Amino acid sequence: IYTLSLHDALPIYELRAGSYETAHGTFQTPLFMPVGTHATVKGITADELHELKSQVVLANTYHLYMRPGVDIIEEAGGVQKFMNYDGPMLTDSGGFQLFSLDHMMKVDPDGVSFQARDYDGSRHRWTPETNMDIQQRIGADICMQLDQCVGYPAKKEDVRASTQLSWEWARRCCDAHTRPDQALFAIVQGSS
Repeated sequence: IYTLSLHDALPIYELRAGSYETAHGTFQTPLFMPVGTHATVKGITADELHELKSQVVLANTYHLYMRPGVDIIEEAGGVQKFMNYDGPMLTDSGGFQLFSLDHMMKVDPDGVSFQARDYDGSRHRWTPETNMDIQQRIGADICMQLDQCVGYPAKKEDVRASTQLSWEWARRCCDAHTRPDQALFAIVQGSS
C-alpha cells in the first residue's frame, strides 16, 4: 500500500483552460478546491495548503453562518483572515445544506425557511438577498447564488421547476450583489 504525504503533492496540470484573477491571487482552471467547510481544511494548515499548491479553498456559507457566525468572521476582516489563509476563497451558497434538512425546510418562491437541526434547532429565513448579504459579509473572492436542490431521482417536472426557481433566484442574487471585489457565480444542481 502506498500512502501519499504532503510532500508528494500531485503534479499541477500543464494544460490550463483559463486564468482568473481575484483580490487574493490568481488561479488557473481546471483545479481542485480543497473543502474548508468551517473555514479550515481538516488536518491541513494554511502553510500546507500553499505547499500543496492549493489555488482556491471552498468554505460553506450555511456552516459559517451557524458557527462561528457572520459577525465574528466580518470582525476578523473576512474569511481569509479568520482562517489565516491568504489565497483565493469561494463560499458556496449553503443551498445544498438547507435542502438536506428535508422536513425541517420549506421552500417558497421568495426563499427558504429552515430549522437548523444540526446545530441548535433555531429557525431561520433566507432569501436570495439575505444569502448575498451573508456571503458578502463573509468576504470570499467568489460567492455562489442561492439555488434550490431537488432530491435524486426526481421527476422531470420537479427538476424543471427547481431550475426555473434557481434561475429566478439567480437574477435576484445578481441584483443584491454589490461587492465589486467579489465575483458572483451561478450554479445549477441538476438531477435525473
